[in-house]
Amino acid sequence: MVLVSGVSTQIDDVMPATYCEIDLDKEKRDAFVYAIKNHYWYQMYIDDLPIWGIVGEADENGEDYYLWTYKKLEIGFNGNRIVDVNLTSEGKVKLVPNTKIQMSYSVKWKKSDVKFEDRFDKYLDPSFFQHRIHWFSIFNSFMMVIFLVGLVSMILMRTLRKDYARYSKEEEMDDMDRDLGDEYGWKQVHGDVFRPSSHPLIFSSLIGSGCQIFAVSLIVIIVAMIEDLYTERGSMLSTAIFVYAATSPVNGYFGGSLYARQGGRRWIKQMFIGAFLIPAMVCGTAFFINFIAIYYHASRAIPFGTMVAVCCICFFVILPLNLVGTILGRNLSGQPNFPCRVNAVPRPIPEKKWFMEPAVIVCLGGILPFGSIFIEMYFIFTSFWAYKIYYVYGFMMLVLVILCIVTVCVTIVCTYFLLNAEDYRWQWTSFLSAASTAIYVYMYSFYYYFFKTKMYGLFQTSFYFGYMAVFSTALGIMCGAIGYMGTSAFVRKIYTNVKID
Repeated sequence: MVLVSGVSTQIDDVMPATYCEIDLDKEKRDAFVYAIKNHYWYQMYIDDLPIWGIVGEADENGEDYYLWTYKKLEIGFNGNRIVDVNLTSEGKVKLVPNTKIQMSYSVKWKKSDVKFEDRFDKYLDPSFFQHRIHWFSIFNSFMMVIFLVGLVSMILMRTLRKDYARYSKEEEMDDMDRDLGDEYGWKQVHGDVFRPSSHPLIFSSLIGSGCQIFAVSLIVIIVAMIEDLYTERGSMLSTAIFVYAATSPVNGYFGGSLYARQGGRRWIKQMFIGAFLIPAMVCGTAFFINFIAIYYHASRAIPFGTMVAVCCICFFVILPLNLVGTILGRNLSGQPNFPCRVNAVPRPIPEKKWFMEPAVIVCLGGILPFGSIFIEMYFIFTSFWAYKIYYVYGFMMLVLVILCIVTVCVTIVCTYFLLNAEDYRWQWTSFLSAASTAIYVYMYSFYYYFFKTKMYGLFQTSFYFGYMAVFSTALGIMCGAIGYMGTSAFVRKIYTNVKID
């Protein structure tokens, strides 16, 4: 006896048997010829174990085309569990219009010494994922972190020490000498640096969503490291959806508290936007691609029941939990406790050099964070689009930590330069300079599409770039939130240590 998908069945070999018959008219023949010319292959699963097969082949001259009609399955079992599956395609039949082709198969069972927990080992590719280039990229990123943190610490500590000394000296002057003195730098915007950001409702919703995405990424990676989620189809996606719904209070807490500190009053609207920002983006893209999949009769089409289930999760799980987080955030940390008073009249922003403009800082801010994750993006893309099984989640955890450190360091430096130029618009600048990493990731996805894949056509193109846009946007929102949170702590720290009248 063997247990297949929870059902006990008798172990009996299946002799060659016909499972369907194809009336090969001209239209069907042309479809098969097209698939053979473009090297189409198919993927099936037996008890979550994937198997692959080729549709057919052409002769040496490319004039005649042949279809593999016989599928020979060899299934290995250990005890009552399936541990191995192999597919051999045979029965080459020439494609001739207006004929009938019989498709057949056979199944042979055999005992195997492979343990059930090790049955996925043959699908893993250690030579690819644990290549020296992968190790070198991690080491290179780690050295970048050490260098960047040391550089930021040295520059900022020495520069801030000089600033503190100069400002302390100014405090000892009388009012007339101070007015005649050469005042400049980040201290001069102390009355505006904690001014609410423009569009606080959208800004706080993005920060809350970014914090939630970071929490989801961290938890899912830890679970994947412990549980080997790659051994079950859809387990990674199911885990991500569950964790995202469960961490909705994180979104409400950080978004609601920030909106309250910035003086926002339409907190219910902010809660709805924060709760549905990411789900609306993901579901909108998925539904759009789903319409194209339905048009092409593709197996990737999402069933209607799944759409309804996702909508129910959004309204009956995510929204209530987000409401709880928003209420907690507004009551626990929603009171503004800035170290400096905010002036009633905004200070005019002086002219500065072109490279100190927020737009330039935003464009340059994402280069180093992207450089720290560049190689890992290649392995992640390959596992997703080239159907390799990604299993080195320890690497992913290291890259996530490195990305966070690099992002915080870069945004702190960018913000310090901006404030030193007496420009107090640091909230959006810190967020967007970190979020611009997503632009470089999406640009890299274009390179990967044209040079590393063989995709073409409307469905494959929309499927690839649609989901890559969702991935890049989510990554950008997460990086932006991380950059803002680190920069906010830095800004609060430097203005707390300065005596301001």
